[in-house]
Amino acid sequence: MLSTLLLLSLSLPTLWTQVLISCTYKSLCQRALLSGNDVALHCDDPKAVWYFSSILEEDPLLVSSMPNAKKLPGGSLQLTNPQPSQTGLYHCQDSDSALIVEYELDFQDVTALHVTHKDLGQKPLQNETLRLGSSVLIFTHWEPWQDCNRCGEPGERKRVGYCHIEEPLEKPMPCWLYLRGEKVRYSRMRPELQVEACLVPCDHFKETNQPYFVFDIYQLGKLTNNMWLTCPLASIYRPITWEANNTPLTWQGQLSGQDVTTILDPSNGGRRLQVFQPAIYTCFVQQEFMARFNPRPGLDTLETLQREEAGQQPEAGRARKGKADTVFKGLKLVLLVGTLLGLLGLLLKLFRPSRSKRSNRTLLVK
Repeated sequence: MLSTLLLLSLSLPTLWTQVLISCTYKSLCQRALLSGNDVALHCDDPKAVWYFSSILEEDPLLVSSMPNAKKLPGGSLQLTNPQPSQTGLYHCQDSDSALIVEYELDFQDVTALHVTHKDLGQKPLQNETLRLGSSVLIFTHWEPWQDCNRCGEPGERKRVGYCHIEEPLEKPMPCWLYLRGEKVRYSRMRPELQVEACLVPCDHFKETNQPYFVFDIYQLGKLTNNMWLTCPLASIYRPITWEANNTPLTWQGQLSGQDVTTILDPSNGGRRLQVFQPAIYTCFVQQEFMARFNPRPGLDTLETLQREEAGQQPEAGRARKGKADTVFKGLKLVLLVGTLLGLLGLLLKLFRPSRSKRSNRTLLVK
């Protein structure tokens, strides 16, 4: 039954795991993004045709030939794990070859990400000047701060910054769109991730009206020393928080060296968590309960997990627990429905055999 639940759950949120990038009709939008993090490019035409031209000015190629690109039913383009080599122009046109929208994207190398925490006194990269034919300014263009990852108690928020280059009297450009394939090695040219502490009140109206998915995945057997947990629907572009036995896992604890029992992966904003000891791990996306991971052997029922949580849940988290209890009831219903559907399928197979076998069966009526 658990496998049925997992298949059902994992098939639902596929189109929600990426951040959707939009641009106005017949316009060219220039933007920097991080490599390794999924995105979707909006194009409002189910019959849309996508082309890609790299910054090396090679001939345009059909995006359908790219293994990590997929056109979605409405015409938008999904890019899974995009790489710096896929920096360039993405052109969407209709079936009559008329332009719908264009995106010029710079997928900056996430493996060079510079991570800092304001409350630890860590400083972001400073502006610098570089000679590239003429004198240019290299700086970080910061995206707005994301929402706080917790409410009603101390949390953290993050923002992403991208390397940009500006010539005098010219509009700044993402670094690798400016360089256009020119070989320049300079340590300042890298993206950034900055984190700071936050405290915001809870918006209960938002909590009760925002849809969400819940995944319960049980890892049977012994926990290995190299286990990575992935929070569904999470992204470096969204607020994420993890808890171990109801204790928040923070960037401040990791970057200060105080927390050595887990590792939040900076390259995806903490979407993945490396764990080294058994515990009940939960993740939240945009303050919504998203997934629970129980890697301890011997706990194989939802009821056992609920009883254990009831004894550990702090007063500040009771509202969130009530929401999780409601979801567990829904999960039981899904399991029951899955079982009934399975039995129905077996009955149909029994009484309605395939054409290849029907000639060998005789129905006896008394």
